[in-house]
Amino acid sequence: MDEASVTIDAAPEQVWALVSDITQTGKWSPSNTGGKWIMGASGPAVGARFIGFNKRGLARWPTTCKVIECEQPTRFAFQVNENKMQWGWKVEPAEGGGTVLTQWRERVGQPMAPIRLAASLLFRDKLDEEMIEGMHRTLAAVKAELESTTASAG
Repeated sequence: MDEASVTIDAAPEQVWALVSDITQTGKWSPSNTGGKWIMGASGPAVGARFIGFNKRGLARWPTTCKVIECEQPTRFAFQVNENKMQWGWKVEPAEGGGTVLTQWRERVGQPMAPIRLAASLLFRDKLDEEMIEGMHRTLAAVKAELESTTASAG
C-alpha cells in the first residue's frame, strides 16, 4: 500500500466533505480531472458508482469506480474497475487541532492485459512513482484550498 499524509488547519468534517466530493477532485489532482456520479448515485455512499476522468499529457480516459468505504467524517474509499486499484482517504483529528488527511492506494487484483499494456506505454513503467508524487501534490492542493477557505471564513 502507498500512502501520503498532511496536516490541515480545518475540521475533520470540512476535510471529509471536500475529499468525498468526487466531482471536485480535478481541482487538486494532477491526473484526475473530476468525476460524475452514475446509476442513480448523487453523492458518496457505499455501493455508489461514478465515472472518474483522467489525463496524462494529451491522453484522456474514463474509469468506472465503486465506493467501498464511506464513513463520515473519517473514511472514504473506492475501487477502480479497470486497473483493480483501490484509492481512499483517512481523516483523523490532529493533536492540538486540525486534521491529518491521508490518501492511500492499494492494488487488489491484476488488471486485464490491454489495461496493463496501455499503462506501460503511457507511463513508461513510471506509473507508481507518478501516482505517489501525485498523491503529495493532491494533498498539498487540498490543504491549500481548505486553509484558504478557513482563513477567509475566520
